[in-house]
Amino acid sequence: MSHSRRTFMKKAAFASAISVSIPEIVSAAIAKGTSGKVILEKGNTILFQGDSITDAGRNRDEASPNSAKALGNGYAFMASSQLLYNYAALDLKTYNKGISGNKVYQLAERWDEDCLQLKPDVLSILIGVNDYWHMRNGKYDGTIETYWNDFKALLERTKKALPNVKLIIGEPFAVAGLTAVDQTWFPAFSEYQAAAKQLAETFGAAFIPYQSIFDKAQKSAPGVYWTNDGVHPSIAGAQLMAHSWTAMIKR
Repeated sequence: MSHSRRTFMKKAAFASAISVSIPEIVSAAIAKGTSGKVILEKGNTILFQGDSITDAGRNRDEASPNSAKALGNGYAFMASSQLLYNYAALDLKTYNKGISGNKVYQLAERWDEDCLQLKPDVLSILIGVNDYWHMRNGKYDGTIETYWNDFKALLERTKKALPNVKLIIGEPFAVAGLTAVDQTWFPAFSEYQAAAKQLAETFGAAFIPYQSIFDKAQKSAPGVYWTNDGVHPSIAGAQLMAHSWTAMIKR
């Protein structure tokens, strides 16, 4: 076998291993979760809520469902496009109402208009990194107790208004060693992650363990490949999140 052919085969084998490893990482992480998956039904409305990670530059003046401009350029768009492709017969409607910089109390302030009035059948919430980050940098005086109480109240309010809503809660995550995140984030930030997980269990929500997913993904590529600053995902990181999100849907 020639040297060039051996080199080609090694590269091909490596690429194949990487392509297999990421779905396996996601599947293994979700398998350790504490809740079941979400079953979609015909005509369902799906709403993504959160902060800048969900916002991802969406056009807030565009209100139509299934709109590329309205969904932004992050995981909400990628997950929505996969759902609409996989389940064309279900006539799904997807919305993204994430707003950059939001903490839980700011979700609550706009919840009637940006959630309850849309009457989502599936509600995905990823919130918490700013509740810690902005406290840490002196822009917010909330605590872990504030996060727990505000998030719990928001979920109670949601279930009261929409008793049949199917919840998906994403774990707030951070990748240390990049410009916005260092090791001193932990273990304090871990308390916010634990709170999100406990609330998911309490309210019967599907839970996406993003932290372990991003941690394990770094075995395939460094942290900067997945997130630009430790908080906001890159294109690859957004796809990693979208793949994790769609893995919560029962086929």
